[in-house]
Amino acid sequence: MHWLGWIRFFEAAARHQNFARAAAELHLTHGAISRQIRQLEDALGVPLFERRNRAVFLTEAGQTLHAAATQSMDLLAAAAERIRAPAANAALVLSCEPTIAMRWLIPRLSRFSAVHPDIPLHLMAAGGPVDFAAQGIDVALRRNDFAFDPRWHTSELAPERVGPVCRPDQASVALADAVRLHTRTRPDAWQRWARSAGAAQPGSPDGAKGGLAGQRDAWYEHFYLSLQAAAAGLGWAVASEWMAADELADGRLTAPCGFVPDGSAYHLISPVPFARDPRREALLQWLRAELGRPAPGPAPGSADTSMG
Repeated sequence: MHWLGWIRFFEAAARHQNFARAAAELHLTHGAISRQIRQLEDALGVPLFERRNRAVFLTEAGQTLHAAATQSMDLLAAAAERIRAPAANAALVLSCEPTIAMRWLIPRLSRFSAVHPDIPLHLMAAGGPVDFAAQGIDVALRRNDFAFDPRWHTSELAPERVGPVCRPDQASVALADAVRLHTRTRPDAWQRWARSAGAAQPGSPDGAKGGLAGQRDAWYEHFYLSLQAAAAGLGWAVASEWMAADELADGRLTAPCGFVPDGSAYHLISPVPFARDPRREALLQWLRAELGRPAPGPAPGSADTSMG
């Protein structure tokens, strides 16, 4: 019997700590499992199980081998998953940050379906780090505002570009006098925009010492809520150019100061190379094309970016 076969029998017996249950799992007899374990112990020259009153217990050597066997099985399973070819017409599961999904991706998904009718796309709204195996995710669309796992395969899609937006009838209000809309998910958005645009630094969003005289602030739980509030005329919000694209195009929002890169970018992330799976590669190329479309709104720096 080869070592790999022995390890397979041993791992099942060690996991169950019962030869009969291991035999049932492997569709063998109790005697067959017992013989294979004996052969492995003879080859190693050490007992792996202590047998007492029809029960078996791992010895210290058995515990050591079991830990290594479990790790090896996990590595083999992960490798098999990475190289497994997708089933024909299998759905591609995309995890996407909620604001990106609602305000940019979903309105454009019909174009993906028109170009790739043979690729069903399942969308999951989630943000932050990804556990592809545990969450059943194939690819993830994320902004690189957290550390990416070096084992991931990533492809940058577009830089993030941000700028203050408001309802067109409020564009004549001095920014220093406007209500600034903030979001818990991007609490430093105003400061990041000011640094990136070279504008005068806005005051502290919590009204602490250092804020501008007369400056008012309002807080929202999510980024998309602050953009909805801006479109409703409740103040000015710092928006992502991509997330505000539709409102800018139809005139519900305007960006008097334009947009500037804030140093972050959107990436498509996969646990396996994109080229290995035609579905992943198709989505990657489509996203690049969509984000490459000319964005509406004035060019960066087209208006005064001072706070006064």
